[in-house]
Amino acid sequence: MKRVLIADDSIAVARQLERIVTSTGEFETVGHAKNGAEALRLNQSEDPDIILLDMNMPVMDGLTALRNLAALDPQVKVVMVTSLGGVGDKYTEAIKLGARNVISKPFDAESVLQVLRSL
Repeated sequence: MKRVLIADDSIAVARQLERIVTSTGEFETVGHAKNGAEALRLNQSEDPDIILLDMNMPVMDGLTALRNLAALDPQVKVVMVTSLGGVGDKYTEAIKLGARNVISKPFDAESVLQVLRSL
């Protein structure tokens, strides 16, 4: 079973992602970070296989967190999460920084699971 860390400042979005992630029994959620700084700490303590990382969060945004995560572990598997309005340049930057994929809100459960299964 793959271990997934969810980093999103919206509790509602994090719960929705957790429901999708745990729905099939293939994945388990190992933590929930409310910002990028918490995601870095939880990555160290929980050692997830995959990190779902929101692009826009307080304290430390997702792209800054991704930059730090990739510096610590070039093999880290991060999937960026964004609202439809947040795509474009940030999508390109996220992929350049090492994100494996980008998923957009609102979520389609099967699409999210396909992305997770591909990692």
